[in-house]
Amino acid sequence: MNTQKIVPIYLLSGFLGSGKTTLLTQIVENAQAAGLTPAVLMNELGEVNFDGQLVKRDVAMAEVLGGCICCSMRGDLSLELNQLLQQYSPDLIIVESTGAAHPMETIDAITETSMYKHVKLQSVITVVDGEHLLDRSRLVKDATYRLMQDQIRCGSLIILNKCDRLDPEKVVEAEQTLRDLNEYADIITTDHCRLNHWQWLLEGAQLEQPQSLQLLREHQLNGTDDIDAEHEHHHERSDHPHVMAYTHYWKGQPNSEIFEQWLADMPANIYRAKGIVTFRDIPSRFLFQFAYRESDFMRIDPQGIVHDVAVFIGEHFDKAWLKQQLVLLEQED
Repeated sequence: MNTQKIVPIYLLSGFLGSGKTTLLTQIVENAQAAGLTPAVLMNELGEVNFDGQLVKRDVAMAEVLGGCICCSMRGDLSLELNQLLQQYSPDLIIVESTGAAHPMETIDAITETSMYKHVKLQSVITVVDGEHLLDRSRLVKDATYRLMQDQIRCGSLIILNKCDRLDPEKVVEAEQTLRDLNEYADIITTDHCRLNHWQWLLEGAQLEQPQSLQLLREHQLNGTDDIDAEHEHHHERSDHPHVMAYTHYWKGQPNSEIFEQWLADMPANIYRAKGIVTFRDIPSRFLFQFAYRESDFMRIDPQGIVHDVAVFIGEHFDKAWLKQQLVLLEQED
């Protein structure tokens, strides 16, 4: 039975200049205040990572430069994540993608790492510049706005940032624009990405919460996050965010025919799956891919440590149901 700690990965998405790096530095600071060891992976289109200079020097950091995670840099992303995990054993990893990256492709790239390391995509945090969002929504719907829309749709948490630049009625308009694009995500309005609540870091890192939560509270009382609570409006949380990923590490071996048929019958809102599986009725390991209602299996003989794992990506699906189904597959003759 696998008891190894699973490291959560938080993906920061959002268009250029929205405030992702500002949020990143605050996540790092609050994670450390709670006794966690964070690591950071930053992606930039250019050859120099200027934003990386803003991250504290005592934080493990890797860089993917000269390209976009979702394109030719996907292999580099997996390699850098592996090195961070191996060298630093972090409690959590924050991935800041370039503002030009499409989130679905980035999500797909991140989840590939779960085949080699015990990680899971914990949350997709989309940072939105409220003023920019409203300006773009009133202009011609160009490629830039379509990318912003995709980034918003993929968020499980949306930070509506720079609200100090907007009149109250404009904040409401921006919130409604976000809600029209993403029905399920939490929406938090902020100035300078300052949040009041950081308990979700403890939940994702699977740490004992009482002591860590007390450390967080002491940190906030010292003034770092002492902001006017009226600046933060937290919409009631949904248990089923819009675009989501579920990672399952196999504890048993399913039957090949039953598993293939089960994939074919999956709900339509689970549209992507991949992983490594060992079947009880076939003496081999397989890499499987599922997309557009079609599945493909390829025999493999992995070199090094490669886990039996399955990753599922979709929209607004029931993780508890999916986990139960996979456990039944492991047990079914």
